[in-house]
Amino acid sequence: MSQRLLVIEDEPTLARLLSYNLSQEGYEVTMEDHGLVGYERASQESFDLILLDLMLPGMNGFEILNKLRGQGVVTPIIILTARNAEEEVVQGLKSGADDYITKPFGVSELLARVSAVMRRVSGRIEDEKNAADSTSSMISLGQLEIFPEKYEVMLGGLSINLRPKEFEVLLYLARKPGVVLTRDDLMNEVWGFDYIGGQRTVDVHVSSLRKKLELDPESVHIDSIRGVGYKLVVNKKRSSHHLT
Repeated sequence: MSQRLLVIEDEPTLARLLSYNLSQEGYEVTMEDHGLVGYERASQESFDLILLDLMLPGMNGFEILNKLRGQGVVTPIIILTARNAEEEVVQGLKSGADDYITKPFGVSELLARVSAVMRRVSGRIEDEKNAADSTSSMISLGQLEIFPEKYEVMLGGLSINLRPKEFEVLLYLARKPGVVLTRDDLMNEVWGFDYIGGQRTVDVHVSSLRKKLELDPESVHIDSIRGVGYKLVVNKKRSSHHLT
């Protein structure tokens, strides 16, 4: 069965280019040129990936992204943004985008990024299936509890709402508490070896994750090791680390 892609783009020439080239690669492509209509399709139908322009009529891409992630929609999303619009990229990643492409872009780059995201998602689904088939792999670090097979996190008894990539970053750090992990380590583990984006993506997700862990910083927090990477620090007086 062909993988279903939803493209929400209002610029006619670019929309035709996307539709043609993705269809040629064997994807089943659905096109929408209005933000609100695109959001309704994304929230009501099942797609394997969404290509989302940020500047749209009716509802902009940021609103669509935030509403979908807020509803628990985990479909991978690649945002389309203007070149050198770093603030848009950062905001999009913080809101839960899986990747971004800056305009103008080449067809080869587009197809490579779509393919890379698809492979990462397939690998993640397989990992979740394997976890579900095994005994519970809950990780407990101080007041932090992580349930990998359910993508759930509890801190001090309260549920923490994390975006999928934030969760995966935290999970990787939590599996190696106290160990310094480089940005390359995190990028390769969470985004894959074939990820084309830069290390800024890692920093954005760690920054967002830190803010959400401030609920109980005395129990667990993320330290920056300048020029190297990050490590998860656990307060030994209040914590225990075990897998059940």
